[in-house]
Amino acid sequence: MPGLLRGVARTAVVAGTATAVSNRVSRRQGQRWSAQEQPQPAAPQPVAAPPSGGSVGTDRITALKELAQLKAQGVLTEAEFEAEKARILAS
Repeated sequence: MPGLLRGVARTAVVAGTATAVSNRVSRRQGQRWSAQEQPQPAAPQPVAAPPSGGSVGTDRITALKELAQLKAQGVLTEAEFEAEKARILAS
């Protein structure tokens, strides 16, 4: 009978250890998953192309005004200004 008790005790220790390890692994994995579920800062959305229709003319005017401001500030040369103006008007 002592051999039987020793075997049962050993099985209980092994099973208890396995359960404790399994619970710890599950708890740690749950913490990792909950950390991943935290909202991440949103990445900036790409700017959509202007819709075709009535607003295209106002978009061109706005782009031309911005282009003129860049030229007035000295950011663009005359040649760059003319090239960009032609591109905006062609679109």
